[in-house]
Order: sequence, then structure tokens, then C-alpha cells
Amino acid sequence: MVPSLMMGQSVRPAITGISHVTLFADDIPKSEKFYVGLLGWDQVPANGAAPGVRFYANHSQYVELVTPPSPKLADRLDLVAFGTKDAVAMRKYLGAHGVKVPGAVTVGADGSRFFLVLDPEGNKVEFTQDGDHPPAKPASAGQSASSHIMHAGYVVRNRAALDHFYKDLLGFLLYWQGGNPASRVDWVMMQVPEGTDWIEYMLY
Repeated sequence: MVPSLMMGQSVRPAITGISHVTLFADDIPKSEKFYVGLLGWDQVPANGAAPGVRFYANHSQYVELVTPPSPKLADRLDLVAFGTKDAVAMRKYLGAHGVKVPGAVTVGADGSRFFLVLDPEGNKVEFTQDGDHPPAKPASAGQSASSHIMHAGYVVRNRAALDHFYKDLLGFLLYWQGGNPASRVDWVMMQVPEGTDWIEYMLY
């Protein structure tokens, strides 16, 4: 049932889109030339424990770059975060349906609430609720080459396990699937239930 997918006695809070993506970067100043120089996004310091920086596409979406735990990692994706209307209720919902969740949500300095879980393939997934004082509209708004983070992707080995998490539990919708040749499924697009952003399974 979408929206407000129901399982047992609990109701899933709305998932409205991609909040941010955190990536590992060996050379953050070089990356700055791409995000600021080419895309025209606003740059602010990261709030996490690892040194890094955020590049805002709009007032609520950003790419965060952090220093990797070791140089030259093959996998540059740290986490994908999704916006939700109620992080506390989302933590309780996932915990009630067998997902390992932290003991409580974390509250940011701006009043935002968020927590981290792992999907069935070990990808870090964060759910975040905007604070009472969200970031101001970027100064570059209307001038940047891109102003929306539309999708993020994972290399996927077990589609059935990912479908159970994203589709059955979180209510994501199949947006498109296809491959090369056309008779094979290589890519699967799954859209957030209360928005237009989507994630991609790359079936390798």
C-alpha cells in the first residue's frame, strides 16, 4: 500500500527523495574544481567526524566528500541518505521488521534527526529528517549547471534480497529495468515511494 506502506500494526513514514550521497575522495581540492567550478554548487564544511566538505545542489540535497580510511579505495561510495518525514518513527518501523537499528536517532546541531542502517548487501543507508532550520537556498541557485540529485546506484549481487528491503519493506516502486542485450536485465531503477528520485541496481 503506497503511500504509508503498512505491515502489521506499524506504518512506514514517508520517504521523499535522496537527501545526500557521501563519497570518499583522495583529493578534495581537485574534486572542488568539478562541483564548484563545473556544476556551480555551493561549498560548506562537512559536519561528520571525518574531515570533508559538502557541495549543495539545492537547499536540501548535497554531495559530501570525506577522506577515505585508506587511499585509493576501489569503492568510492560511503553511503546514500534518504529524506523522511519522521526519523524516529522510521527507526522504530525498521526495527520492528527485523532491521538492525541504532538505539536512538542522532540529533544534529540544526535540529535534524538521522540514523544509519545496512541494507542486505552491506550498503550504508541513512534516513534523515530536516531540522527546524534547514540550510538557506544556495547562492548559486538558478546559475548552476545542475540543481537536483536525481539518483544514486549500487552494484548488486542479490536482487531478491535488495527488493525485499527497498520494495517490500520501504515501498520503493519499480520505475524501469533493462539491459544489453534487451532480453537481459542489467539495470533496475527503483523510485522512492513519495517522490521522484530513484536508486539503481547495477546487476553485475
